[in-house]
Amino acid sequence: MPSAKLQRLSEAEEGERFRIEQLHIEDKTMKRRLLDLGFVPGCEITVLQKSPLGDPTAYRVSNTTIALRKEESDYIYGERIRDDNK
Repeated sequence: MPSAKLQRLSEAEEGERFRIEQLHIEDKTMKRRLLDLGFVPGCEITVLQKSPLGDPTAYRVSNTTIALRKEESDYIYGERIRDDNK
């Protein structure tokens, strides 16, 4: 079970950066797919754009743009990276 302080990737807003801490997925095929796409613990992601209806959302992962549906990004937990310069 994810820690109480962790947030879901699906809760991050456009323009925010997010560091993955864990994937909490029972479906091994989906977990393997997300890991293969670069959604691995320790990875930093940028939320690029949400579609007009909010699903899917485009993310920048390892210099690649990948779109995930909300049901997929709900399984990815981590923390938002705050920019102290803003």
